[in-house]
Amino acid sequence: MLRYLTIRKFAAESGYTEDAIRSKIRDGIWMEDKVWKKAPDGRILIDVEGYHEWVDSGGVLKLGLKKPARGSRIKPLV
Repeated sequence: MLRYLTIRKFAAESGYTEDAIRSKIRDGIWMEDKVWKKAPDGRILIDVEGYHEWVDSGGVLKLGLKKPARGSRIKPLV
């Protein structure tokens, strides 16, 4: 198995949709150079080993802050 897969190939292998993968990248859930990389030709590649680390961590493997989605509001804890 290859270590790096295109978004399309990773979607076919993992069951995540291409949109879900792009959302995880955009929202900072999957960090660059940990779960995905930009190839020299500009394509985004998913690091399968990094993805496995993320899964094994229970999704706790966050190496940066998650940016709020556009248009979302922070709700006060009441």
